[in-house]
Amino acid sequence: MTWVLLRGLAREARHWGGLPLQLATRLPQSAASGVVALDLPGNGEFFRLRSPDSVRTMVAFARERLLAQGLPPPYRLLAMSLGGMVATDWAQQFPGEVGALVLVNTSMRPFSTPTQRLRPGTWPSLLRLAARWDDASSAERVIHGLTCRRSTTLEEDIADWVDIRRSAPVQPGNAWRQLWAAARFSAAASAPACPTLLLSSHADALVSAHCSQQLAFAWQAVHHSHPWAGHDLPHDDADWVCQHIAEWLPGP
Repeated sequence: MTWVLLRGLAREARHWGGLPLQLATRLPQSAASGVVALDLPGNGEFFRLRSPDSVRTMVAFARERLLAQGLPPPYRLLAMSLGGMVATDWAQQFPGEVGALVLVNTSMRPFSTPTQRLRPGTWPSLLRLAARWDDASSAERVIHGLTCRRSTTLEEDIADWVDIRRSAPVQPGNAWRQLWAAARFSAAASAPACPTLLLSSHADALVSAHCSQQLAFAWQAVHHSHPWAGHDLPHDDADWVCQHIAEWLPGP
């Protein structure tokens, strides 16, 4: 069963860093070819496309792309932030296509309030990010400060992310459409039919950790909280993410 990885707002497959390889290594039944990091329209490989303004349209795009690559369902979905909304809608719309769901630091209506989904303390930084969007180094430094707690590789991270931005720039209009899609998305009240794991960061400065807690309670899902990582948990502690997936993973 193929693992499909979906990133968040204005981020792409390369922002997973070494996690896809770590996941394939940690799970012997998943060969490296069985872990696919898929970009959403407007990001990464598809940066020239116009981003949809609805999560549902992003689901349709992801399903079509995987079939075009010769990868039929069922899938196991690992997704964070906006990607988590896409994965949730996918699992709720097409339950036969999703065999397992792992959501990282995601949030969605009707389970969380607007100020939980985007913490007010981050708003000044987000305004700075919007103002500096065309300055790659400055923008990526703001993003790092908003989303990461591990700073030991700060300068290497910024250099890598600037290269990514310059090779596949996310247009401001696409970033706003993705933000609008995330703000409007509302999940079905019923839990996804597949086994679901929620991973969150206690020190997430962008999205309140209560969002994952509330989802776990509503869906009676397994939930683990990282004690110090930021919103970009896969960046801060990819090994922790892979370990918890490996320990939780349902049968083959």
